[in-house]
Amino acid sequence: MTISTRKRALAAIVATGVAVALAGCGAAPESNGGNAGGEEIDFLPCIVSDMGGFDDKSFNQLSFEGSQKAADELGVDLKDVQSNAETEYGPNVTNLVDEGCNAIVAVGFALSAATVEAANANPDVDFILVDDAADNDFDGKKDAENVKPLLYDTAQAAFLAGYLSAGYSKTGKVGTFGGMEFPTVTIFMDGFKQGVDHYNEVKGTDVQVVGWDGKTGSFTGGFEANQDAKQVAVNILDQGVDVILPVGGPIYQSAQQAIKESGKDIALIGADADLFVTDPSTADVVLTSVLKAMDLSTYQAVLASGKGEFDPEAYIGTLENEGVGIADLHNFADKVDAGLQDEVAQLQQDIIDGTVPVTSYLSE
Repeated sequence: MTISTRKRALAAIVATGVAVALAGCGAAPESNGGNAGGEEIDFLPCIVSDMGGFDDKSFNQLSFEGSQKAADELGVDLKDVQSNAETEYGPNVTNLVDEGCNAIVAVGFALSAATVEAANANPDVDFILVDDAADNDFDGKKDAENVKPLLYDTAQAAFLAGYLSAGYSKTGKVGTFGGMEFPTVTIFMDGFKQGVDHYNEVKGTDVQVVGWDGKTGSFTGGFEANQDAKQVAVNILDQGVDVILPVGGPIYQSAQQAIKESGKDIALIGADADLFVTDPSTADVVLTSVLKAMDLSTYQAVLASGKGEFDPEAYIGTLENEGVGIADLHNFADKVDAGLQDEVAQLQQDIIDGTVPVTSYLSE
């Protein structure tokens, strides 16, 4: 399977018009909106993680928080199962079906095959698949009708982070690396590089991106914070970068350690969640984070299922519907030129308006 094959397949799904904007979902319901009058409802929402676990301070954690919020609002319990190995994905999903789950949130593209198989075998269960299009035969169509893919055009937000990083960098070199070379990872890296390139075009500069050239780059081979991830980070930092974006859940922790041991003034950019909030240990090093609002999209999907309003069409998070974005600068607000901050804010609006194009497999 090649990256281009998966990109074409996912793009074809998007082209069918299945994108559902958060903005179109309306305002969040009032408390107990799905349980008016306080009566009990017969609904069991469930969630299964990938190997990152629900305390990964990233997309598993955000997906869990969104699902829990929906369950609380519906007045029901959320059943959760953590996966410790790839071999557990299929059995975990199957076990949740057997336990009577009405809606199952499967977190991460690694669970796609297991989710599709279970969905086809259980058409009365609502499946919500985070970060994958549920198209395992790559024909441009979902492989199960009762699966709702939650997808995020993070290239748009990463574009902003790339522009910001280029303007912030003192060395003229910024870096990025990923866990594994999947579209849901490289979409961050694509957007990041496009943002740097846009900065160079606007400013007439030559800020370089280390770790991704738009087609290939540096990857750790997994999504664990281990020595392999740390070594990849070290290799990039050794080339003189002073801003780095790790993409792949906990691998940011390895980059954080590499930054600490370097003794240099290097800024970290988070992926998925606002690291300043989810991991306070990053407070002095995180410039910003590229956000995927998985908490909002899982909340909306689980709540809709519990209210009998489940819509299996794909959701695509964008800057416009606030499904993606960049985090506050927090401790770096005084370190980043005010003019640069204004440019990034304007750039966000320009991307929303379509005057500055950002390409990705979800925008094709």
